Amino acid sequence: MKTLRTPAAALALLLATAAAAAPPSAATIAANDALAATLDFDDRQDFEFASRGLVAQRADPIIRDPQGRVLRDFNEDKAFTGPAPQTVNPSLWRNATLVARHGLFKVMDGIWQVRGFDLSIMTIIKGETGWILVDPLTTEETAKAALALANETLGARPVVAVIYTHSHADHFGGGRGVIDPAALAAGKVRIFAPQGFMENAVAENVIAGPAMTRRADYMFGMALEHSPAAHVSAGLGPVRAGGTVTLVPPNEIVTPETLARRIDGVRFEFQLTPETEAPAEMNFYLPDLRALCMAENANGSMHNVLTPRGALVRDTRRWAAELLAARRMYAGKSDVMFTSHFWPRWGSAEIDRHLLLHAQAYAFVHNESVRLMNDGMNAAEIAETIKLPAALGRAWFNRGNYGSLKFNARAVYQRYMGGFDGDPVSLDPLPRDELARRYVAAMGGSRKAMKLAATAAAKGEDRWAATLLGHVVRAAPADAGAREALARSFEQLAYQAEAAPWRNFYLSGALELRTGVQASRTPGAMAIGANLQVSELLDTMSVRVVPERAQGAPFSVAFAIPDTGERFLASVGNGVMIYEKVAASAADATLVVPRLALIGMVGGQVKPADLLARGVLRIEGDPAVLQRFLGVFTPPQPGFPLVTPLDSLANK
Repeated sequence: MKTLRTPAAALALLLATAAAAAPPSAATIAANDALAATLDFDDRQDFEFASRGLVAQRADPIIRDPQGRVLRDFNEDKAFTGPAPQTVNPSLWRNATLVARHGLFKVMDGIWQVRGFDLSIMTIIKGETGWILVDPLTTEETAKAALALANETLGARPVVAVIYTHSHADHFGGGRGVIDPAALAAGKVRIFAPQGFMENAVAENVIAGPAMTRRADYMFGMALEHSPAAHVSAGLGPVRAGGTVTLVPPNEIVTPETLARRIDGVRFEFQLTPETEAPAEMNFYLPDLRALCMAENANGSMHNVLTPRGALVRDTRRWAAELLAARRMYAGKSDVMFTSHFWPRWGSAEIDRHLLLHAQAYAFVHNESVRLMNDGMNAAEIAETIKLPAALGRAWFNRGNYGSLKFNARAVYQRYMGGFDGDPVSLDPLPRDELARRYVAAMGGSRKAMKLAATAAAKGEDRWAATLLGHVVRAAPADAGAREALARSFEQLAYQAEAAPWRNFYLSGALELRTGVQASRTPGAMAIGANLQVSELLDTMSVRVVPERAQGAPFSVAFAIPDTGERFLASVGNGVMIYEKVAASAADATLVVPRLALIGMVGGQVKPADLLARGVLRIEGDPAVLQRFLGVFTPPQPGFPLVTPLDSLANK
C-alpha cells in the first residue's frame, strides 16, 4: 500500500482550521421529534426510583489521582437537566439525566449503594462485623472515594468481604482501593467470584486487551468533553471514570455445589448465570433481607448482546432463561431488587414485571433474529427489519440506551452464522482501503463522490452520506474537506443515536477526523499483569510474534517456574510460537525464573541482566537463545485510528 504523507505544516494547518461541531440538521430534528412522540415521558417511575434514598454526596466534587489529575468531576453532571437539546436523542437525554445523580443511597435497612462515581455501582451490605462490598467499581481511586463516603456517613467499618458478580473490569477493577492488603494477607477478607471468573477476566483484558481498549475509548467517549454537545452518557452510567484498574484475585469461588453461603453473618443464595451478560456471572438473593441482586443481567436499559468494544457474542437465549429462573425463584419473595448499574426497583409486583418483560425482550431478539435468518436474511437485513413489539418497547428498561436492537440482532446472526453472509461476493472481500479507492474511482473521483454525499446529506440520508464519505477519506485521507464532511455526517448520526455507545463512537470518529488520534481526557492504567498465570502470559506473547522475525532455524525455550512447580516448552519456527505444559523437556535454553519475575521481564519492567545479577533468573543452555527469543516479539499499537487508514494523516 502506498503511504500517504503530509508535511508537518499542512497537518498543523488542518488541525488549526478544524471546524466546530455541526448544528443539528432539519432531518435530525425531525427524526428525534418523531421518536419522542412514541415515548411515554409521563412514566416517571424511574425518576422516583433513581432519587429514592439519597443519604449523602461527596463534599469535594472532584476525584483526583495521586498526581492531581481529574478522574471524575461531579460538576459536569449539572448540565444534564431540562428538556433534551436538539443535539441529543430524547430517549438518550432522559437516560443521561437519570444516571447523572451521584451519592450514597439507602436501598433498605442494611443495604446502601454508591452511585454515579463511575460506570458501575458499588453496593454496601452491613455484616455482623464489617462491610460486604459488591462490585467495587472500575478503578482503585473511585472505589476508595466511594468507600470513604460510606464510612464518613455511616460510621467506619472494616471491609470483611468483597463480591465480584462477574468478570468485567468495571466490577472488580477498584478492588485494590477498598481491600486492605494486610487484612487480606491475614485471611480477614473473603473475596467471592463465580466459577470461571479469573480465566475470563484475564482473557478479555490481556489477550485481546489492546484492541478492545482502543475501541472502548470510542465506545465510552474517553476523549470527548462531558457536555450536552458531546458526551452525555455512557448508557449504563454517567461516565467511565479514569484511574487505575486493578485485580485482587478471589479467594473463594462460587460453584454449583457452594451456592448457599453465610458471609459475616448474612445468608446468601447465589444463582450462577454463565454465558449471559458475561462469560462468568452470578446473581444472589438475601433471604433474611428479602433482597435480590441481579448483577448486570437486569438493567434500566437494553444491554449489549455484542458490545461495540468487542467481546464474545453473548447467549440471548440463556440470558432470557436465567432472567425467568430468577423471577420464578425470587420475585415473589423479594421486596427490593438492586443491580450493578442503574437504580433499584421496589415491590414484588414491580420486580416480577421487570424480570418478565426484560426476559421477553431478550427472547424476542433471539427468536426473531433466528426466524428472519432462517428466512434467508443476512445480519444487516435482519437489523433493518426487526422491531420490538409495542408492549416490550414501551418499557423504558428495554429501550436501547446502551445496547442497540439493531446491533443485538446482528450479534445473534453472528453467533450462529459468523461474519460470512452466504453471498459468494463476501467470501473474499477487498481490503477496506483498496475497496474505498476503487469505489471512489468508479463514482468518478473524490469530487463527484463528495457531491453525491452532499446531496444525500441535504435529503437527511446521513447513513448513505457517511458511507460515501468514508470511502473518500480512506481513498484520500489527506483531503481535509472530505474529513470535515464525514465528521459532520457522523455528528448528525450521533445526535440521532438512542444508544450512548453509538453516539460516543460517532463523536469520537468526528474528533479523530478533525484532530487525529486523541488520548483519553481521563488518565488510566491497567494493573492486572501480576495476576497472569504463566500459560496466560505465553498466550499473550504468542499473539505478539512478528512472523518475519520467527523464521530461520527453529529453536525452543523451556520455562521452569520454581514457585508454581510448572514447566512449559515454547517452540519458535516457521513464523509462529507454540507452547505446551510439560513435565520434562529438552530445549535450546531453559529459563529458571519465578512467575512474577518472568512477567516483569516480558513486560519490560525489569531487564534480564538485572535478574541474572540478582540470582532471580538462571539460564541453562545457550544464553544467546534468550535474546533471540525476546527479539521475535513486538508490542501492540495502542493508539491506532478507527476511521482513517492505519498509515494515514491521523498517525503522522
